[in-house]
Amino acid sequence: MNALPANPPDEGRVALLEQLGSRSVVFVGLMGAGKTAIGRKVATMLSLPFIDSDQEIESVSRMTVPELFERYGEAEFRALEQRVILRLLESGPQVLSTGGGAFMNPQTREAIASHGVSVWLKADLDLLMERVAKKQNRPLLKNPDPRGVLERLMEERHPIYATADMTVATRDDRKEVIAGEVIAALCAHLGVAAITASDEVHP
Repeated sequence: MNALPANPPDEGRVALLEQLGSRSVVFVGLMGAGKTAIGRKVATMLSLPFIDSDQEIESVSRMTVPELFERYGEAEFRALEQRVILRLLESGPQVLSTGGGAFMNPQTREAIASHGVSVWLKADLDLLMERVAKKQNRPLLKNPDPRGVLERLMEERHPIYATADMTVATRDDRKEVIAGEVIAALCAHLGVAAITASDEVHP
């Protein structure tokens, strides 16, 4: 655990957390955008708890997301997802990463707007394809043309994701770099002086 970068200068972090209050930092975006990896890193940098809503759903239901999709269908899964996210949002401040379809639900969006600050991690199609191709646990991509499915999801979901409080473009870079950009965007959104990237060595 010692290899993690030091936390941001305490003053900046305290100011950011004060402005955040009891709200959660909520990551939204398509599968493969890195919501869990970047979310976890941001949580570490801000000394906040990290929760992944998909993992929470799996522990509540004792089934994997693909199993839930298969057994109950997408509509039933989305209803469960909504209930879990609404409950999680009551226990902020924290960093919460959500499944790709969660933000499409109007009630979930409303709850996130009331109890959180939403961050859209925006990735391009090639990056998403490269990442999701490595994982077999994507129920929506069990299709002969996964790229076509992703393109369709982008068309459908991007206009909704764009209503998030802030958008951070992600790419194939170190997690620390993207997480630092998320924290800078949070500072700007909450009106806090920017926190210096914590993994750089300052003289």
